[in-house]
Amino acid sequence: MAMAGQPSAAPAVDRPPTPGGEFPDPRAILRAYGLHPRKALGQHFLVDRDALAAIVAAADLAPTDTVLEVGAGVGILTAALAERAGRVVAVELDDDLQVALRGLFALQPRVEIVAADILRVDPAALLGLPPGAGGRQAGYKVVANLPYNITSAVLRHLLEAPVRPERLVVMVQQEVAQRLLAQPGDMSVLAVSVQLYAAPSLVTLVPAASFHPPPKVDSAVIRLDVHLQPPVDVPDVDRFFRVVRAGFGQKRKQLKNSLAHGLQLDGPTTAAILAAAGVDGTRRAETLSQAEWAALTRVAATISDR
Repeated sequence: MAMAGQPSAAPAVDRPPTPGGEFPDPRAILRAYGLHPRKALGQHFLVDRDALAAIVAAADLAPTDTVLEVGAGVGILTAALAERAGRVVAVELDDDLQVALRGLFALQPRVEIVAADILRVDPAALLGLPPGAGGRQAGYKVVANLPYNITSAVLRHLLEAPVRPERLVVMVQQEVAQRLLAQPGDMSVLAVSVQLYAAPSLVTLVPAASFHPPPKVDSAVIRLDVHLQPPVDVPDVDRFFRVVRAGFGQKRKQLKNSLAHGLQLDGPTTAAILAAAGVDGTRRAETLSQAEWAALTRVAATISDR
């Protein structure tokens, strides 16, 4: 992440960053390695101790926990996680930040620095978990200050993985947090998708001034407790999302029109699906509940499979 010249390969330190009295300013670490935040990678480093404490507390870590951190940055959150979890796998894409992280945590056996793009790796393989070991009993936790430009993609990647985490505690844009927490009347594809897999709750709001450099928007910490089973009856998840995307495909359109267009159905067939599911076709997609989307999916499957 350094700009001009090569990054300083500083030697390993005796003590990595900690959230206690010796908590360092991330800007000091950046200066020590000759680095600067990279706008292209959406890098904003947390400098607020209270926000850091709230993130770690929400993760509810135990010494037996494995934590996946996405975008480790300069290791401030990494160090706080390592104080409580048994293992922290910190993924970082930026080559220059990896140099700093390896120096900072060379003497910390609980921390593993992985050079990778989280969207291109299987979380289970990254953590050394056996395939099919999903569920809360054999899961892991994700704690991350997510790069804002890939937030939705990362959430989808982790929540749709064959081996899903049992909990995620993530920093996101405040606007995205509001979308994740939405209820019928203000739903979106993102809200429907995430809430199929997990129950979201707000941990805390974090102002832009809590970062270096400050982003243009405020942020929020969201906790996602992953369901063992979907909260609604969805026999076919792929079909469920096809129906949801069709419903949201035409903004401000009534459901009968957007579903007909998105699923390539004629009017009478669409009307029959809506009637059988007990959903008024004049409603709009943002007003539907998870249960109503599930009902539409089940009926659509029955009719289309005839």
